[in-house]
Amino acid sequence: MKIIGHGIDLVEIARIERMLTDHATRFTHRCFTESERDYAEAAEAVRGERYAARFAAKEAILKALGTGLRDGIDWTDLTITRDSLGKPGVILTGRAAQIAKEAGIHGWHLSLTHAGGMAMASVIAAGEPS
Repeated sequence: MKIIGHGIDLVEIARIERMLTDHATRFTHRCFTESERDYAEAAEAVRGERYAARFAAKEAILKALGTGLRDGIDWTDLTITRDSLGKPGVILTGRAAQIAKEAGIHGWHLSLTHAGGMAMASVIAAGEPS
């Protein structure tokens, strides 16, 4: 497999926390899937960090796809998962999945971190270019 794309994004956690305070349901339902909301809401102490890291991941994925948030992609076409050990993963649906398939992307390598009031995501899109 080859690297087809790379994306990185940095998000201020306080900005996401303000969105959660000012636009709670509208923001979370527009930008996050049910499983992402369940995960973030399960730990009040790190709720903002969890949402911020997932928001950064979605921005990074859009950069790796080379599309940004256009071409019919919705925020909820991108789901950030985690396995039993906490390793983050990516599931694409809808238009995002179609664009990835057309680009020959077969896998994602995602890393998330947060410190000093910031959340960061780095993602590599891997596959065989079409």
